[in-house]
Amino acid sequence: MLWRCPRCQGPWDLDFHAAPVPLDSLAGRVNSLWRYAEALPLSDPYATLGEGRTPLVPLTDTISAKLDFLMPTLSFKDRGAVQLAELARRLAPRLVVTDSSGNAGTAVAAYCARAGLTCVVYVPQGTSPKKLEQIRAHGAELVVVAGDREATALAARAAADEPGAFYASHVHNPYFLHGTKTYVYELWEDLGGRLPDDIVVPVGNGTLLLGAWLAVSELYGHGLIDAKPRLVTVQAEAVSPLARAFRAGADDLTGSPAAVAPTLAEGIAIPNPARARQILRAVRDTGGTFLTVTEEAIRAAQLDLARRGLFVESTGVACWAAVRETRGPGTAVVPLCGAGAKTGLAGARL
Repeated sequence: MLWRCPRCQGPWDLDFHAAPVPLDSLAGRVNSLWRYAEALPLSDPYATLGEGRTPLVPLTDTISAKLDFLMPTLSFKDRGAVQLAELARRLAPRLVVTDSSGNAGTAVAAYCARAGLTCVVYVPQGTSPKKLEQIRAHGAELVVVAGDREATALAARAAADEPGAFYASHVHNPYFLHGTKTYVYELWEDLGGRLPDDIVVPVGNGTLLLGAWLAVSELYGHGLIDAKPRLVTVQAEAVSPLARAFRAGADDLTGSPAAVAPTLAEGIAIPNPARARQILRAVRDTGGTFLTVTEEAIRAAQLDLARRGLFVESTGVACWAAVRETRGPGTAVVPLCGAGAKTGLAGARL
């Protein structure tokens, strides 16, 4: 089944035009991300697990956190995975194939189980044992690839090219992005039809960022917000190809992909993101910027959040690490993307 653009062989985009979501009608709707039906390319879901509608809680006077680790599989990837599983259910493939550093694979495995689909998940060596256990528990076949994240993706794509396979790629398949955009629709609803000055997101392959950009563009285009918030993007200093390109004023990645350095933010350690041009364009379109964080800052941020009652995995604290001591005026929201139970404390690793 087609999973990439036949012309350029890169990720494809969906020709879908969202209708305006009426804010005053949302109170009586289903309490999940499916309440934003006008903005979603699929409707009447079977595979849902009640995903979405995660809490928004203050961390400071100007910064709030959206607790996206409070999802059925304990990460924000459920927003996109339910869209992929629902699409696959309707296409009825022989099997669903995906690749992941952990959270996306777990989410796809869970939603395939819900939809009654056979699932194979490819992961790189070194993936958290707790995530591997979760994937197996959902009944998926697990393939551990001897190599890094890029080698894992290549192995999955080879399997996805086999007849009857559906590639549930959170990078290449745009239905995933239309799932992650509900993150911003929820912010808009919870803030009474407004958005914060800055939406801060971690970026590896850019699935949350690009979903946020879709939502911001739709809300602005429909006249439901007066101005676009800035998209402030965060990468680990150890693996930050997009931040380098942005600072160089480039429209795409510059130079050859560097080797992946060890980092606690393993979920965003992507040296060659397939949607790099779109990511850079999205950030510039909103007047946003890129920030990078050190390993020490990630450790400190994870412990700081834990002391506030929020145990988040190390990748998921990157945004708080970037803004907690340097935040200027204006309001911002950071996502807490994955539960700490998936990986444990950063100080025990790396």
